[in-house]
This record gives sequence, structure tokens and C-alpha cells, in this order.
Amino acid sequence: MTQSGAGEGHGDPGGPVFAVIMAISVCHCINDMLQALLPAIYPILKTDLGLNFSQIGLVTLTYQMTASILQPLVGLYADRRPTPLALPSGPMLTLGGLALLSAAHNFPMLLAGAALLGMGSSIFHPESSRVAAMASGGRRGLAQALFQVGGNAGQALGPLAAALVVVRWGQTSLAFFALLALLACAILWRVAVWRREHGLARLRRGGALAGQIVLPRGKALRALGILLALIFSKYFYLASLNSYFTFYLIHRFSVSVPEAQLHLALFLAAVAAGTVAGGPLGDRFGRKGVIWFSILGALPFTLLLPHVNLAWTGPLTVCIGLILSSAFPAIVVYAQELFPGKVGAMAGLFFGLAFGLGGIGAAVLGRLADATSIERVYQLCAYLPALGLLAAFLPQVERVRRRRA
Repeated sequence: MTQSGAGEGHGDPGGPVFAVIMAISVCHCINDMLQALLPAIYPILKTDLGLNFSQIGLVTLTYQMTASILQPLVGLYADRRPTPLALPSGPMLTLGGLALLSAAHNFPMLLAGAALLGMGSSIFHPESSRVAAMASGGRRGLAQALFQVGGNAGQALGPLAAALVVVRWGQTSLAFFALLALLACAILWRVAVWRREHGLARLRRGGALAGQIVLPRGKALRALGILLALIFSKYFYLASLNSYFTFYLIHRFSVSVPEAQLHLALFLAAVAAGTVAGGPLGDRFGRKGVIWFSILGALPFTLLLPHVNLAWTGPLTVCIGLILSSAFPAIVVYAQELFPGKVGAMAGLFFGLAFGLGGIGAAVLGRLADATSIERVYQLCAYLPALGLLAAFLPQVERVRRRRA
């Protein structure tokens, strides 16, 4: 893995190492595409295994809670005792999960496969986010966005892969996709070698040159609490789309399963596009403004969604995906700047919280759908982006950096 940037190894962090950033972005694409196969095949599993909405919610809860619990612990451990060569183990766990899911013929086997997928993510995401910071050359928003967009692209490709392959060939075809995990493992081995030889030194030099944002502890913790509330708003709402949007389209508009999955893929593609914009905009104009707009700005569209026909449903979900997705790179980098030296822990916390809240949201909304209707889920979730008003109370960290400079 070669490096770019004239100052490499001579006292400055150099420019962004795009070869490394794109490598982890490609692996993020593979990782999240493989893991997006699980929600994409829910209609097949529901029919073949006789599942109800509550059981589907429990599968998502198992997958996402496994990742949620482990990711902050992995990130904290990596901050204290860096272990670069642990990075390739994430795709191997994903491979095991897919192999188990391809052969699952009962609900416990389905839960076990989902748990292995979550463990794969728990290692991959915080470790790769640390690598993005190491390779950023000071442009952390850009690096985080490029890393994250790989995952968004993978999430968009997952439903397409399910529609083209799994729907046609059945549940056992999941074993074919497990081979992609081997490719990710090989790429991440090379990235791990680069991280061991160059990454940690670049991260230390980059932090020293950029300066640290040192806020009073109470103020930093309050800001962290606000960020957690915003993540709750974002991912609880996204759970309604990721887990149940296909069912909503099938039930309300009588579309076919492949057509519903294509609508889901379109939404996820909009999420990927919004992520690309969010990181660089945060670098240029400040992360607080991006966070403010990306949560609260989705509110008009979420309020309209439950009341429009199929022709308007697609454009509205695209707008929701574009706006909501721009928040995450800005939130992760903002939290890393609030707590210098905790790059892995903050990445693990927010990636883990995203998974956990998505799992809790899927389980709760599944119960709500069983008790009322799938339409009622979207009517209630429409108000969640109003929590974006809390972003007004975030400190302007860029001003703090200028004052201290």
C-alpha cells in the first residue's frame, strides 16, 4: 500500500492517503452489502420460515445489538492497545454468519447467523474509522465521508443483489456472497500492514499540528448527550425504512417484492449520495451547521411521506435519504474533536449506537406494526426529525479552536 503526500515521514501528516481511504471504502462497501442482504431477504424468510413481524424485529435486534455492544469496546481497546492486524478478522466473522444464514432452517439458526454478522461489523467499523483518521491528512470530514459512502453503496447494492440473485436462487445462494468476504480480508490485511508501519505516527502528527479542542468536561459531555439524541432520531427513523419499507410498499400500493426492493435500493443510493456531501461540507463550513440541517431539514419530507401516493413516495424518500445521511460523518468527526485521543472509542460509540438504535427501533416498530398497521408506523415516526432542534445547543468547536490558536 503506497502513500501519497509530499511530507510523508518528515514531521507533518502529509496529504490524504487516498489509496488507503479508498481501500477501506471498498471493504466497507463489501461488508455492508453482505450485511444488507439480511433485511433485503426478510420477505423471503418471512414466507419460507413462517416468521411474523415481531420475529423479524428480533432478528434485526440480535444483529444490531451484537454490533452495538461490542463496537465501543473494540474502539476503546484499539485506542489503548492498537492491534492493526486484528482488522481482517471482521470479514471472516461476516463470512461465517452468511454461511450459517444460507443453511438456516429454523429461527434459532437465523438468530445465530445474525449475531455473527453483528460481530463482524463490531470489529470492522471502529478499526476502519481509525484508519480513515490516520489517512485523512487533516481532512477528517472528507476521509470519514469517503469511508462511510462505501458502506452506503454496499447497503444500496444489498437489496439489488437480493432481488437479482437470492430471490431467484433462494436462501442457499447467500453462501456465494460469502466469497466476497475473502476479498475484503485480503485487502484489509494490506491496510493493516500500512497502519502498523505508518498510520499511528500520522495520527499523532496530524493531531499535534491541528491542535486540540479542549472544552470543559461538563460542556463536552452535554454536547455528547445532544449528539446521542440526534443519532437516536436519525437511526430510529431509518429503522422504519430499512426494515419495513418493502412491507409498506407491498401492503399499501400492492407492488411486487422485486419492485419494492428496487425502491429500497433507490432510497439507499440517496443515502450514499448525501454521505458524500456531508463530510466535505463539514470540513468547509463547520460541522454544527451540517448536523443542524441534516436532522431538522428532513422533517417536512417525513411528515408528508405517509400521506402521498406511490408516484410521490419515491421522490420523498430520496430527499429524506439525502438530507438525513449527511449528518453521520459530521457527527462522528465532531465527537472525535470533542474528545481528543479517543478516535476509536468515539467511532465505536456512534457506529455501535447506530446499530443498537436501529435494532431497538426495528423490534419496537415491528411490535407496533403487528398491533396497529404498517402505515401507523410511518405516521408516528414522521415527527422524530424534530429532535434536530437540539443541535442549536451544540458548541461551535471551530470558534473554540480559533480562540485557542
